[in-house]
Amino acid sequence: MKLKQFGITFLSVCVAAFSGMKAAEAASFSVIADGLNNPRGLTFGPDGSLYVTEAGTGGSGACVPSPSVANQSLCYGTTGAVTKITNGTQKRILTGLPSLALPDGTDTAGPHDIKFDATGKPYIAIGYGSNPTFRPRLGNTDLGKIITANFKTNSWTSVADLANYELANNPDQGDLISNPFSLLLDGNNIVAVDAGANELLRVGTDGSNLKAIATIPRQTLTNPVFPTGASSSPFQIQAVPTNVAKGPDGAYYISQLTGFPFPEGKAKIYRVGSDGKPTVYSDGFTQLTDLTFDTEGNLYALQYANQSLWKGNLDGSVIKIATDGTRTTILGNGLESPTALTIGADGAIYVTNRGDRRGLGQVLKIENPKSVPESTSTFSLLAFLGTVSVTLLRNGKAKRLKGLPENNVFPK
Repeated sequence: MKLKQFGITFLSVCVAAFSGMKAAEAASFSVIADGLNNPRGLTFGPDGSLYVTEAGTGGSGACVPSPSVANQSLCYGTTGAVTKITNGTQKRILTGLPSLALPDGTDTAGPHDIKFDATGKPYIAIGYGSNPTFRPRLGNTDLGKIITANFKTNSWTSVADLANYELANNPDQGDLISNPFSLLLDGNNIVAVDAGANELLRVGTDGSNLKAIATIPRQTLTNPVFPTGASSSPFQIQAVPTNVAKGPDGAYYISQLTGFPFPEGKAKIYRVGSDGKPTVYSDGFTQLTDLTFDTEGNLYALQYANQSLWKGNLDGSVIKIATDGTRTTILGNGLESPTALTIGADGAIYVTNRGDRRGLGQVLKIENPKSVPESTSTFSLLAFLGTVSVTLLRNGKAKRLKGLPENNVFPK
């Protein structure tokens, strides 16, 4: 069963904590970029600058059916972009990238993530968030693909077509939906998460040997809590992958955003080793959208919301998971619908904030990222601020986050 046609727009949020846990704030943050259109992924380039993808706002071009909003269409435009932040200034250095959104510019898919290879060549995951069968209606578009770009000439070329792979193979045997959301470079390979297809995929940087290497398992709730307060028998939800990071052990770690009814404390971090079988590395989270490791092997998880999304609260948090399993909350105030994070050479944590909004997206720099460990390994989920919109699928692959990793706001 997959999530279908269930949309939510999140407002503000409070701290959600489990018993026996406490959180302490010691970090401060500053805004280093503003005015972004649905910012998603971010990474540091070989020049030391910070690069951010903007999913854009769609446009007035051809449209395809929205898989998550009944009787609505997602329309095409070229409003996606990549912004470069350096020495206190921000500038869009790649523009005209494909973008797909509802008429009001929400529920957006477009440039979702960016990474650089060892030579400094940038690769970008372009989302789609709909059924690949309908994509030809949009013309010759790079939605649903991985591309490589030339910033000097404001041009790009396609490397791999993940949406077409989903159409041809549908590895999880669910609804046909593709929404490339994150990627990393691993030697001569690109490893990508398709949040619509619920897959971890690998492809050569030359576009060769594209294949799925892991499928994220479905999840069943024994005591689901619904907005109406109604109870039900065990209920299968669509929990979709949102990001992938490579660990010090060489394995891939995948963050998870759970589907409707977005149970609190049920999101997991999976580890995928060489056998391709996902195993639970850590759990007890609520709506994760990104992961990253520091140089000491600590794992940082970005929590998009600390409560069930239908409650109207989108406070999130950055949570540090030490190598011994101890969890620490880095920041308990100030984030609004955060979507991605990375760690700079200066030790600061950088986060895309308001990742669901046109013209209001930000990049924050969190300095002095120290805080008090949780009193138990089961951690308290902290508050981050957010106004996020999420669209989910019920009985269908989770769709997308408005202006965020899209699907369930990411589902398929």
